[in-house]
Amino acid sequence: MAIKAKKAAVAMTAIPSLFGRVREILDAARSNIARTVNTTQVIANWLIGREIVEEEQAGKRRAGYGAKLLADLSEQLGRDYGRGYSVDNLEVFRHFYLEYPRLISETVPRNLAFPAISETVSRKSAEPDAAGSRQPGSLNPNLSWSHYRCLLRVNRQAARDFYEIEAANHGWTVRELSRQISSLLFDRLAKSRDKKGLLRLAVHGQEVARPLDVLKDPLVLEFLDMPESPRLVESKLEQALIANLQTFLLELGKGFAFVSRQERITLDGDHFYIDLVFYHTVLKCFVLIDLKVGKLTHADLGQIQFYVNYYDRERRTEGDNPTLGLILCPDKNDAVVKYTLGEQQERNIFTSRYQLYLPTVEELENELRRELRFLNPPEGKATIKQNLKVAPKAASSLKKVVSKKKKGTVE
Repeated sequence: MAIKAKKAAVAMTAIPSLFGRVREILDAARSNIARTVNTTQVIANWLIGREIVEEEQAGKRRAGYGAKLLADLSEQLGRDYGRGYSVDNLEVFRHFYLEYPRLISETVPRNLAFPAISETVSRKSAEPDAAGSRQPGSLNPNLSWSHYRCLLRVNRQAARDFYEIEAANHGWTVRELSRQISSLLFDRLAKSRDKKGLLRLAVHGQEVARPLDVLKDPLVLEFLDMPESPRLVESKLEQALIANLQTFLLELGKGFAFVSRQERITLDGDHFYIDLVFYHTVLKCFVLIDLKVGKLTHADLGQIQFYVNYYDRERRTEGDNPTLGLILCPDKNDAVVKYTLGEQQERNIFTSRYQLYLPTVEELENELRRELRFLNPPEGKATIKQNLKVAPKAASSLKKVVSKKKKGTVE
């Protein structure tokens, strides 16, 4: 009896482990099936777009040929395959092919009805780069047709490449991708980069090598659904962020891991509380966030300095890099920040604005002007005037963000 009981106990112990391994196999198989279906749909839509474009080019001399072509094709496909092939959808397929001409291998002939997935990916585009990412513009099995359709709403090539890389690398859902596009993530990250950095942003996505690489100014917190009000208090803002922690982490960006809220520091009987504590897994350091609902003051900067100094001396362990402090506020005076922090502003103390709504083109243009005034030295007045002329041009490609928001179009 004892031997049987022992064998039964061993069997019972093995079942959870066996179940876990089998479950992993089934989950991976389902994921692969879904990915294959999505990739097949992407390829089919691209091939349909190619056929439409080739046919249009063959009959382009006839007036109205393109519109009649799509209408006739839509009617025939609707009879045989049902819904999903309206003129508008066919136009999207056409646009997809034109915007992603190198999505699949150039060697796939038109007389091949539907190639195998392995034949559609060119050897050059399939090979990841040094950072482990695929080339933007090539077929990516991690992106569904809904992802690509969302990317087609972005007209600027550099911005679209960036969103494509980030969506694939971080497994963004279509909803998350749409939000990042609507919040102008590319433009907010691009503000602190020169031309070389902007090019790397478009080619490799967001790379984190220094604290400035993870900061966004402003942070967009429209997901809190909180109206701007002078009666807003920090506790309510903090509670709303915790209630929407997953979305807040998405907005903060890659590498942030939540540690605690209202962490208490006690010195000689006096108690102090840090609003939010995070750990950055890439930079290997703690990030302390202090929330403000009013305009930033030099006293606020002194407070975050105190928190950072304490953490470096008392909480930082071997292997951790110096602690970072970040103040989130609705408004700030950059000159006050500059003269209060000095060199620390570039080392470990930072400030970012937040706003409770999606930015408009006008706000982006004004922000560009403000940044140019702040970054250029006083003696470079001619340079400032020249750069101020560039700001409207830099924002002009985004003007449809507001005018077409109701139609669901984002520049």
